[in-house]
Amino acid sequence: MTEIRTEAVPLVDGSVLRLTIAEPVSSIRGGIVVLHEARGVTDTVRGLVSGLAGDGWLAVAPHLYHRDGADELDGATDAHVREHVDRLDGQQVLADTDTAFGWLADHDVTADRMGVIGFDLGGSVAVMIAAERTLGAAVTVGGGGVHTPAGRLDSLIEVASGLTCPWLGLYGEPDGTTEEGDIDRLRKAAQASEVATQVVVYPRTGHRFDDDPAHADDAWQRTLNWFDSHLR
Repeated sequence: MTEIRTEAVPLVDGSVLRLTIAEPVSSIRGGIVVLHEARGVTDTVRGLVSGLAGDGWLAVAPHLYHRDGADELDGATDAHVREHVDRLDGQQVLADTDTAFGWLADHDVTADRMGVIGFDLGGSVAVMIAAERTLGAAVTVGGGGVHTPAGRLDSLIEVASGLTCPWLGLYGEPDGTTEEGDIDRLRKAAQASEVATQVVVYPRTGHRFDDDPAHADDAWQRTLNWFDSHLR
């Protein structure tokens, strides 16, 4: 398994942003920023960072809750997690993600070889990043906020038409017709952008389609193929 380490980067506002990092053991194909789930930088997120490094990508995950002094909320109640999500500010998230992209640039990764992937909450943030910044490719793995914004972030339907890079969205089949309609609207909004987009919905899974090993394997392969195709 690829070794994972953590670095602390001081920010201009006096705070410190922690980055969880994994480097390929051979040559670096490019760099990918990994945006964590609602419960922070969990074992699942670290596994994603490690797996990307194993495929040749320099992977870095910014700890977006650092202003709250939190990294991982695995033992927290849902209400406590929601408090952290609700305090997220879009501009602060952009600034933290920019720091991670800057870290990749300092390690000789050019913008066209940079990608972003988000899981759960991070999946929603990844859409915002892909609409606000110029990079090579983006992947969303689940996540809410499609119609109703998560925390103080914009709704995905509002920003998807402004995507600036190829975007892949991977979702579980929603439990209700309202949520299903939201995914369809998101797909159409993304198609209105001037870049390649694809939305994949895994049937009969609900929000956490990754609980099904077959769906998780398929999503992982689609993710690797997406970055292979667009980060050159």
